[in-house]
Amino acid sequence: MFAETSYDALSMDDIAQHAGVAKGLVYYYFKSKRGYYLAIVEDSVAQLVARATGEPELPGAERLRRTVDGYLHYAEHHRAAYRTIVTGGVGSDAEVLAIRDAVREELLAAIAEGAYGRRAVPPLARLALVGWLSGVEGATLDWTGSPGADAGDGGRPDRSALAGLLVRQLRATFTVIEELVPECPAPPAGPEEASRTPDDHGNPVPVT
Repeated sequence: MFAETSYDALSMDDIAQHAGVAKGLVYYYFKSKRGYYLAIVEDSVAQLVARATGEPELPGAERLRRTVDGYLHYAEHHRAAYRTIVTGGVGSDAEVLAIRDAVREELLAAIAEGAYGRRAVPPLARLALVGWLSGVEGATLDWTGSPGADAGDGGRPDRSALAGLLVRQLRATFTVIEELVPECPAPPAGPEEASRTPDDHGNPVPVT
């Protein structure tokens, strides 16, 4: 409902009616419309983190690929929630921005753990990963706002193509980090990543 109606125009009466409960019950649990809104954002963030950071038992390269794909899967299927998380919500709400910053830190830690086996990295390495993640957010916002589900004239690339692009960019970021921060060597590429390269539309094809 928040995705389809402006925050100010949506009332607690509307919310209660849509949920099929008394308005007093909504107030009992969430105190106010703002409390309800923040609860939705926090729940959306939890779903995004769970989708992106699942399966920690996988080998590093596979885990990184799954992290990127899980992130894009959430953004693709929860576009309004994703945009709220990344852009900071209504009027760049300070509390929503704080929630956004927390999810960014969790995602950075997951990437670092998958690559280096530890969640904390030196400041310069962290800044490089922050730069990559900022690019991911920008690309994902543009991708989820593009028409068409398939690569081609006027359409958007499919999720696997974008994931392949972002993973290759992450691989390049790891290489730069290794050059500047030798104590953070680039992790080895997985077999699938090492044997595939994108075609003209960004779709991965085997290297012959």
